[in-house]
Amino acid sequence: MKKIEELRHLVSSILASRDVSNRILFTLLILFLYRLGSHVRVPGIDQERLRLLWESLQGSLVGVLDLFSGGNLKVISIFALGITPYITASIVIQLLTVAIVQLKKLQEEGESGRRKINQYTRYLTIVLSIFQSTAITFWISSQPGLVNISSSIFLPISVVTLTTGTAIVMWMGEQISERGLGNGISLLIFAGIVVRLPSIFFQFTEKLGSDPVSALEALAIAVVLILIVALIVFVEKAYRPIQIEYTRRKEIRGDIPKSYLPMKINMSGVIPVIFASSLLAFPLTITQFLGGDSQFSEWLTSILRSGHPVYELVFIGCIIFFSFFYVSVIFDVQDVSNNLRKFGGYVPGIRPGRSTAEYLDSIVTRLTLVGSVYLAFVCFLPQLISSGIDLAEIPVIGDWLYASISSNPTLSWIVKGFGYTFYFGGTSLLIAVGVSIDTAQQLESRLITRKYEMYGGSGKLRGRRQMREESHARR
Repeated sequence: MKKIEELRHLVSSILASRDVSNRILFTLLILFLYRLGSHVRVPGIDQERLRLLWESLQGSLVGVLDLFSGGNLKVISIFALGITPYITASIVIQLLTVAIVQLKKLQEEGESGRRKINQYTRYLTIVLSIFQSTAITFWISSQPGLVNISSSIFLPISVVTLTTGTAIVMWMGEQISERGLGNGISLLIFAGIVVRLPSIFFQFTEKLGSDPVSALEALAIAVVLILIVALIVFVEKAYRPIQIEYTRRKEIRGDIPKSYLPMKINMSGVIPVIFASSLLAFPLTITQFLGGDSQFSEWLTSILRSGHPVYELVFIGCIIFFSFFYVSVIFDVQDVSNNLRKFGGYVPGIRPGRSTAEYLDSIVTRLTLVGSVYLAFVCFLPQLISSGIDLAEIPVIGDWLYASISSNPTLSWIVKGFGYTFYFGGTSLLIAVGVSIDTAQQLESRLITRKYEMYGGSGKLRGRRQMREESHARR
């Protein structure tokens, strides 16, 4: 009853706030238009042949790219590239701010510098879109029977359509961030993931209605997924507070609230998983696109597949490596230490300057280690549930290990999996839960701001006389 009352109070608060209601409606409208665009196909492509082609490319980079396009890539809609060029451009610009002094200065200029960097990101997005759309168009044209119009007509139409679609998606994301609720780019990716929920539901109902063993398996997987979601919520909201004191505050008498520097456990977000997935899928994708049938291509295809021990070990190693790499880029302990000293702040018991930087570096290292292990676990477990791990590929003891585990009814799922595919990817769960938490926090902050403005929007509480005068004026 308490939860129902809280939900009812939340809905009434949203309806009472015109600004929040308008933002939610605007966000839903943009998401609806985004999903509507997924049904508008690039002209000149045989969809049945395209479906058969994607079935032959399972496990390649297509799955990673299709995740961020919301399923648009597999049907080559006008939004086939999705938000991938924008994400790539954002990451490249972010990395360049470390290497290029001019970009770093722009980043430190505040709002004006941020707008300039966003402008550069847009330009780079269009350039990457042209490059990617051209590559996809040439690849589609090279497939026999896939294009049913002249190549000289299909090439410009496809490139212009895909590039324009990316520009529209980028505009949609920015409009949601500015006029809607939540981070627009993240919500567009979230919409592409959530639209797959009906497929998950039907998959579960089929298992529940088939036989008792399959029903128990489906229920067990549902429990595991709920626990994984709970773990993601816990870790994404967890942080390590570092107490900060300021020399000027010591001169002020009275009870002063303490200041803290919150440091998230998972500072890198989902970026290391994206990097690791793309890196491992890239060689396999190039091999499949080129149609290689050499012995090396067959060997590469055999080990770089989901479930192979080498693939899983390299995947986990790449996640841990990219976690440390990306955190070192986005969080410079020396800059934080200098900024603290500049504004008279310090960590109690630690000398300002180099000692503070070393102290922060030790904390960041430990947090990043925990965060990277958490990311690897969240991504590996759904993959294990989906297809298992092929222990027979381990040298010397592989065959014995596989036979021992597969013959045990309780443990056989470790090598065979449960047969649930793709929908339970760790990357999808991380993005979906992370975006949900971020959007809920933004909604809560806007409702709190509205309540604050009702009782003192100018920064001080209104008295009875002022409220009475305002009431008479409204009448």
